[in-house]
Amino acid sequence: MHPIAVHPKPAHNEASDKVVVSNLCVAFGTVTALKDVSVDIGAGEFVCLLGPSGCGKTTLLNAIAGFIVPQSGGIRVNGLPVSAPGRDRGVVFQEYALFPWFTVEQNVQYGPRLRGVKGSALKMISDRYLDMVHLRDFHGHFPGQLSGGMRQRVAIARALANEPDVLLLDEPFGALDAMTRETLQEELVRIWETDRRTCVFVTHSIAEAVYLADRIVVMSARPGRIEADIANAIGRPRSRSSDEFFAMYRTVDHAVRSVRP
Repeated sequence: MHPIAVHPKPAHNEASDKVVVSNLCVAFGTVTALKDVSVDIGAGEFVCLLGPSGCGKTTLLNAIAGFIVPQSGGIRVNGLPVSAPGRDRGVVFQEYALFPWFTVEQNVQYGPRLRGVKGSALKMISDRYLDMVHLRDFHGHFPGQLSGGMRQRVAIARALANEPDVLLLDEPFGALDAMTRETLQEELVRIWETDRRTCVFVTHSIAEAVYLADRIVVMSARPGRIEADIANAIGRPRSRSSDEFFAMYRTVDHAVRSVRP
């Protein structure tokens, strides 16, 4: 099956794209995880990767992050080939991945501190991003003193504090209850709209993808391929109960069902 564009996809120019994935193939031993995956992600776009478990969504995200070396094909960010992790790409993991012995403020300051930022400049960075996730009043708390949703906000602030060009998020809200998950989706959109940082977000949830994304990239069961690239025409802010939302949900649901094993 060839990839289909269920809605017209925005025209891309490699010179203006933040992320360009070309004919990517990734295998682990005898298991092919990704096969001939190509996708372009424009500057400032919010793209969700959606598909069944084991389809390679996280593998693709990790390859963009530079954690995985592909067998063939390539990835370019800002026109430069990806061969290792770099501060141009920030990652928010499924688990909170915070240092439990650091305070909230110290966790957010960790990346800038490694870059040599000190003193008042370091404080300004952590204050800015803790304000952005509404956690400045908790700057002196330790991760173990926070709820799961608050810890994930700290993880987002820590990734943003390195000021990456591309923010990569691997099901960051998957372990949260439904109400907290929706609240953090709204917070993430608000943060994204502040500076339109390029975002690539892995999810299993159609509703989450429809709420968040400019484009929804649907992947097939293993070996992972891109089977649909759906432009989300719903305007922002989005209502989860609108007719447009349900229509887009049905479109994406149809695409997902067509690639199930």
